[in-house]
Amino acid sequence: MRPGLTVKLSLLLALIGVLASGSTGYYAYRANRAMLVGEAGRNLLTATELLGQRFSAAIDDMAADALVLATMPSSALIAQSKDLKTNADRARLAQVFSSFMLHHPGYLQARLIARDRFGLERIRFDRDGHGIVEVQGGDLQEKGQFAYVFDTLALAPGHVYIGPITINRERGAHYAEGKPILRLAAPIATPAGGVVGVVVLDVDLAVLLKLLRTDLPPDYDVYLANEWGDFLVHPDPSQAFGFDKGRRVFMQDSFAATKPLFDRAKNRVLINGLTNPEQAPDEVLAFVRRPFGASAGNRFIVLGLGKPLSDVLAGANLLGDQIVRMVLFSSVAALLLAILFARALTRPLQILTHAATHFFAESASEALPLKRNDEIGMLARCFDRMRREIRSQVDALHDKQHQLAHLANHDVLTSLPNRMLFMQRLDAALHDATANGERLAVLFVDLDRFKQINDQFGHSFGDTVLVAVAHRLQHVLSKGHTVARLGGDEFVVLVEGAYVSDSATDLAARIVRALDDDLPVDGKQVTVGASVGISEFPQDGTSARDLLLHADAAMYAAKSKGRGFWQRYCELPGEQRVTTANETTADES
Repeated sequence: MRPGLTVKLSLLLALIGVLASGSTGYYAYRANRAMLVGEAGRNLLTATELLGQRFSAAIDDMAADALVLATMPSSALIAQSKDLKTNADRARLAQVFSSFMLHHPGYLQARLIARDRFGLERIRFDRDGHGIVEVQGGDLQEKGQFAYVFDTLALAPGHVYIGPITINRERGAHYAEGKPILRLAAPIATPAGGVVGVVVLDVDLAVLLKLLRTDLPPDYDVYLANEWGDFLVHPDPSQAFGFDKGRRVFMQDSFAATKPLFDRAKNRVLINGLTNPEQAPDEVLAFVRRPFGASAGNRFIVLGLGKPLSDVLAGANLLGDQIVRMVLFSSVAALLLAILFARALTRPLQILTHAATHFFAESASEALPLKRNDEIGMLARCFDRMRREIRSQVDALHDKQHQLAHLANHDVLTSLPNRMLFMQRLDAALHDATANGERLAVLFVDLDRFKQINDQFGHSFGDTVLVAVAHRLQHVLSKGHTVARLGGDEFVVLVEGAYVSDSATDLAARIVRALDDDLPVDGKQVTVGASVGISEFPQDGTSARDLLLHADAAMYAAKSKGRGFWQRYCELPGEQRVTTANETTADES
């Protein structure tokens, strides 16, 4: 049985009462959430600024340690000494270095490096898994080729070199090898002012940050980036030191709101996941920009702290539970009052009950009372028109969806598949080829003279040339191949099936010949020419990305020969593969 008007009106009046109490509670809940998040953001920003001050102070303290070691009289004597054997002065100074290492658990290495003998280490203490190790004799290394040595030798006495935070890749560095470090160095000067060596301290970044955040809550996430935005510390270790792994991960890309920090437009930024869920999902984040050391010039670091949004909103959730109980109680009271008012209001409308019930019982369009001239007929006709309009709008929406689906996967200019659709087809082809033991090839086609044509005749004419090239490529290729436009004047071809290498090379040769022939464009005859790079599965790569990258690299190698050449990636010399691939990767970056 369908509910009557009395029931509906009762529910409506009850809903009004529920909405009145619920909206009040909801806005109180929202205001409480905003207040808690704002307060947490301010506290987090204060903690971040305090952490930045501690970091700067810690660097200044370590710089002071380096200056203490560098200004000891025996440091200059040992740096100038030609005798590398143990003597009393060296033993005393080595004891001082050892004491510094013992009292500073964050120091991974402490070294005295002479200016002569190609920067030979005279005193060196390393930290390993068991304690402190003194490196002596033939294990001492020449370090004159490193920037932290020759840059420090160029400093005036009393100044400190602060190197970039990076991964230590020096061999034989014991526990320091492969760890994130901060390196500080101070010049060793004679009484006459001549610089004869340097003192170098390597600091464990992880230990330094652990000491600095001792009083921070354990659920805080710490972020650190250099002046370019490279993550040096990240809750996800795979995101840190991307430049050391061949890929750069920037803070301003992960958190777009931090870009003004790197542009020096702001000194601090606050982001919260309540108002900016796309920037800080489930977190409240604070970032500050700090100078990198007292004598670091214009260099800086960006420190950030993050706190889970769930922890911040714990109090608001308790309030929300109380609001829910209040709304439930108000709803019951509103329902009782609504029933009383609805019965009084619906009595004059009982005469319309039969007509209304008959109207709602008829589901077919021909049963609607469309011919009535009263309000019911007007309502029925409006409903019928609305239904037909909705159906028309839905049909139009479906058409638009089909158009959007096509545009999402095809190039607007040439109607060829775009990069996304090509990569999907390449992934599917790789899956089938792997399962069936078949080969496939990727041909990267780059137009040789397109820039000159664009410059001479304009971009509109250039677009027409690209359309003509697309038609020429489709004419050359068979139905079993896929040709796509990656962008600009770059096209790519997928050769599927049990093709041998000669099929790919023959196809590349046909493409080169076809594009060397004149193209009729708007009454003109133009010759664009093309260079083609070929990569083949499985010998040149097993992933879509590698095959496309290697085909691109082979294309650059072909282009380096001149115009109208093709090149297989597997035929490139080893050094040229690496060089060309690196150049291609740099171009993509």
